[in-house]
Amino acid sequence: KEIVELLGRVYSRSIGAEFTHLSSTRERNWLRQRFESRAAAFDMSADERRRIMRQLTQAEGLERYLHTRYVGQKRFSLEGGESLILLLDEVLQRAGSNGVSEAVIGMAHRGRINVLVNILGKAPLELFSEFEGVFTGERRGSGDVKYHMGFSSDVRTPGGTVHLALAFNPSHLEIVNPVVEGSVRARQERCGDTDGNEVIPILIHGDAAFAGQGVVMETLQMSRLRAFSTGGTFHVICNNQIGFTTSNPLDLRSTPNASDVAKFLEAPVLHVNADDPEAVIVATRVALDYRMTFNKDVVLDLVCYRRLGHNEADEPAATQPLMYEKIRKHPTARAQYAKHLIGEGVITEAEPDEMLEAYRADLEAGKPIPEANLGLIGNKFTADWSPYVDGDITADVPTRIDIDTVSAMAEGITRIPETVRIHNRVARIVADRKRMAAGEIAMDWGFAESMAYASVLNEGYSVRITGQDAGRGTFFHRHAVLHEQDTAALYVPLQHIKPDQPSFRVTDSFLSEEAVLGFEYGFATTEPDALVIWEAQFGDFANGAQVVIDQFISSGESKWGRLCGLTLLLPHGYEGQGPEHSSARLERFLQLCAENNMQVCVPSTPGQMFHMLRRQVVRNVRKPLIVMTPKSLLRHKLSVSPISALSEGRFHHVIDEVDEIDAGKVDRVVFCSGKVYFDLLQARRDKALDSVAIVRIEQLYPFPVDEYAGVLDKYANAKHVVWCQEEPENQGAWYQIRHRLQAPLEDKRELSYAGREGAAAPAAGYYQVHVQQQQALVESALGADASA
Repeated sequence: KEIVELLGRVYSRSIGAEFTHLSSTRERNWLRQRFESRAAAFDMSADERRRIMRQLTQAEGLERYLHTRYVGQKRFSLEGGESLILLLDEVLQRAGSNGVSEAVIGMAHRGRINVLVNILGKAPLELFSEFEGVFTGERRGSGDVKYHMGFSSDVRTPGGTVHLALAFNPSHLEIVNPVVEGSVRARQERCGDTDGNEVIPILIHGDAAFAGQGVVMETLQMSRLRAFSTGGTFHVICNNQIGFTTSNPLDLRSTPNASDVAKFLEAPVLHVNADDPEAVIVATRVALDYRMTFNKDVVLDLVCYRRLGHNEADEPAATQPLMYEKIRKHPTARAQYAKHLIGEGVITEAEPDEMLEAYRADLEAGKPIPEANLGLIGNKFTADWSPYVDGDITADVPTRIDIDTVSAMAEGITRIPETVRIHNRVARIVADRKRMAAGEIAMDWGFAESMAYASVLNEGYSVRITGQDAGRGTFFHRHAVLHEQDTAALYVPLQHIKPDQPSFRVTDSFLSEEAVLGFEYGFATTEPDALVIWEAQFGDFANGAQVVIDQFISSGESKWGRLCGLTLLLPHGYEGQGPEHSSARLERFLQLCAENNMQVCVPSTPGQMFHMLRRQVVRNVRKPLIVMTPKSLLRHKLSVSPISALSEGRFHHVIDEVDEIDAGKVDRVVFCSGKVYFDLLQARRDKALDSVAIVRIEQLYPFPVDEYAGVLDKYANAKHVVWCQEEPENQGAWYQIRHRLQAPLEDKRELSYAGREGAAAPAAGYYQVHVQQQQALVESALGADASA
């Protein structure tokens, strides 16, 4: 009888525990022992209960206040889930006691305003200004709505100060998950937290979103991978028991619980009734202790409800009449807990109202609410972004390195210990790189890229590269990671450039675009002193991460003031490989360009690649860099550079005609970018067309207005100006830069297009058709004489 009674108190009250799916006997026994020895008796002191009552009052009080002061305005209320506030406070206080110094929180709309005010300490007056549409401070960019905004502050805990960061998040809910993980990983590396015990991620999910959005699974999948692990994430599902606006649970998922998708990771799941605040505290303690003990993900399913509609203007009873009839009659968690405490003599009957009035007075006074709030202090590991705030993206900076450094870096990237036996093909590549360093043969792309990484490491910047075949390179060109053929051990030359160098990490990522790119964005927005690169296996695959590109990379600075130096390497070029292996969708990136928000480049030589990558970190600018990188050009006999390009050159926005042509005799100037240049060059040389000049535009945004105009002035007698591209007319750069090309021409010269006709698909799937199209566009660009 005693055993049955004990088990009933543990497992049949307000907490449900799922951990039998864990394969680790140690972890299962730890959880069972914790529940059966401690969860049976909550053992809350009177002071703890009064603190819970105050926090419920704050959570409910803010929503009531806003509901009456700003009638009908969207705020995505926390009503029905107020226990989230005391849950978060408990996590942070207990984490601080366990040595945690930083926490990054990711969450969608619901309850965000409440968390901002009652956990992070955002000043109510600032919030009220946002509700009233009044902008305070210096306006930069577009700004964003109040329930997307992030915030940073510091809170006092028994173990010391904990720095909090609430990540900015658009209306794509769970997309913030990998962004938070990336930010946490950058913070952990900065402070040397290799186990993930000093900086922790906290993710707050919606029940429908947790079960329905693929980025959740992708983020869970990266939790124990070497390049992405953060030592375990504390997940909270704010479980409304209704999806977004109207959905029935029967239409939301194929599993009994929203949390079931986490079971593939063997994460324990604790379900807790949000109307029982003491049970919420107990479940939170067990969940956090598990995370800190085993450094693994844990899920706390806060089973609550949504008192109002999807937003405050919504009428949920129209589609959920029975549910909302019950909700209207259901007392709030605060009311239930107040009755319980009054019955036990912990508080008087008058105290609940007194607490509410005191809280309202604090709101009216505009005072920060949380008792433990310290404002924004920061710590010794806080990154300094001030040098980059007003950086000029159009400024030219020297990126060359001296000859001695060239020699030292080249020796470093080709130094292979005798004990490392590499594959014969790779050995030939290394041998060729030694010849390139000696000036015996021209540089290829792999050598120039490796030299760029070596040089920035030498200057104190770390390098992080991820992609589905990033170590070797999809097109067998990079070979940053060498595989010993007898033992399969790895040797990374760029990790041995000099003693005490910054970190160099290149990782073959798991098969995800959305989560990995989100992670790298989060890392890059947290670490300014690193060259952070994500490489798509093919540029076409970047559209699997379109939300990250649209909502974060292109507009994060304008909306939230978040600087980011992330680089995207997107293999792009028409080689007859069909619609899904040709185009990185250049037009989409150019369409997103405005207000100098990012850079879009199409380098055509290894030297250009070297200087472009170095420019990304050595100048006082942190803007995203989108690069259309080559495929066939990686081994093209014309797409090479001399070793002197590293010590004498720079990144050129525009590269003028390279052959000796009399500018006065030029009748036609063909502008282009990328691989098509070499097709045009070869055809012109074959036909000896000395009246046609071919000019490369290597940076399409910000568009090099002055350099472009200077080239036109040089060819003053040219009547025809042509833009040539491989992409169909409705794609590529044409429609995005046409106005730039036309502007200096006025009515004196003709601007024409040479390329594929408009098409629904990016490229032809038949190789013969591809060849015919390519020949036709080259001939069209060079003019009628080309076919003679």
